Amino acid sequence: MKNFSPARYVCGHGVASGKNPDSRFPHGTLALQIPFFEKLGLDLSIYHQGTINLDLGKRSIELISPLYSFASVKWSEYLPAENFSFFAAHLLPQGQKSGIDALLYWPHPSTKPEFHQPSGVYEFIAPWVESLRLGQIVFLQSINNSFRIH
Repeated sequence: MKNFSPARYVCGHGVASGKNPDSRFPHGTLALQIPFFEKLGLDLSIYHQGTINLDLGKRSIELISPLYSFASVKWSEYLPAENFSFFAAHLLPQGQKSGIDALLYWPHPSTKPEFHQPSGVYEFIAPWVESLRLGQIVFLQSINNSFRIH
């Protein structure tokens, strides 16, 4: 598969989806953030309100050209304002014939107070993928060179 990089689907903190029992975010952080992003011009209504966490191992992503970038989004009364960027991506779960368009979801680490990802793990927002299972290989592709994998 040309220009696709393999990654492994791993478990995240469960905060974006609300699976984490953090009482501050009972329905997840994305459910709280989405209305703010919509007011800023990004409609995420077709996407699942959780993230697909992909582990690239020792590889990393160089962020180049975001589709959207928002500064100082105050989406929670419990946390300071954060900066967010979204990058166009395509995901193809191993064994599937067709993939899905997705967004690399990048809460800027410099403004993200909690729930940091391990090195090599990146979060993606996509429509619900019924067949996706933890540990599965997902092939990742940047759309329009929005990011580069090293």
